[in-house]
Amino acid sequence: MEDLALTAVLALASRQYGVISLEQIRRCSLTRSQLRTAVANGMLAPEAPRVYAVGGAPSTVSRRQMAGLLCLGADAVLSHEAAARLHGFDRCLPNVVEFTLPRRGRGVRAPLRVHTTKSFSRLDTVSVDGWPCTSATRTVIDLARLRIPTVRLEAAIDSAVRSGASAPLVVTRRLEELRGRGRWGAPALDQLLVDAGGHTMLERRFLALVRRAGLPRPTTQLVHRRGGRTIARVDFCFEAHGVVVEVSGQRGHSTASERAKDAQRRNELQDLGRKVYEYTFDDVTVRPAWVASTLRTRLAQGQRTG
Repeated sequence: MEDLALTAVLALASRQYGVISLEQIRRCSLTRSQLRTAVANGMLAPEAPRVYAVGGAPSTVSRRQMAGLLCLGADAVLSHEAAARLHGFDRCLPNVVEFTLPRRGRGVRAPLRVHTTKSFSRLDTVSVDGWPCTSATRTVIDLARLRIPTVRLEAAIDSAVRSGASAPLVVTRRLEELRGRGRWGAPALDQLLVDAGGHTMLERRFLALVRRAGLPRPTTQLVHRRGGRTIARVDFCFEAHGVVVEVSGQRGHSTASERAKDAQRRNELQDLGRKVYEYTFDDVTVRPAWVASTLRTRLAQGQRTG
């Protein structure tokens, strides 16, 4: 009977990245005495309060995440850097495991990085690859509260927008709801949302350049279709002027097939009446005044011909 109970414990732990809670151990009918024997023999080892790990199991991020969730209970979710990693945010920290719990009367005593909050709604939580975690929107706001470096917070916003998991307006609205309770001061996030909407850091720099130059803000990531077929999703479209702007990174498209696709894409956009212009990474970052000047001229020409 003891062997059957221990086998059940080890089987369940193997499905949970090598960890199991004390409650689950008891449900497997392993007695306290048998548990002590399993720990003494090295088959199980304490991992966190009321959580045990299979002896010799590798200490992975997934194991630490599962151990924390088992320890903290059903209300806990992965958050902050851990949620950023699950959402695939650029520049997130790869090995940090953090949790958030609804705030109650007493704090949580556990060897874990745990945040608590009184402001938690169902919209703030999602499941990513089976893991309960904060939504992309809430994760961005939480990271802002941690005062992470600006470049990383920009990357978090742009990543959330690129994946479609959030949008600048959604972040703004949720931030205002939280700030309204008097506890959420995120001036850095307010500033960074002004130039949000692109998918990359370079697109963000271009939007900032346009804003500083006093030019109209373009529509970002506009999809162009013809005859029910998608022709292209463009970085920026100044629709009133018939102007499309693409920004290319330092690497760009270098193969013959990539260049051929770019040419076809450009030609089809021009067939739709769009004037297509491209600015490089160096143009945007090193020659912003030149970009602003030429873009102003091109928009004026587009206005006249339109």
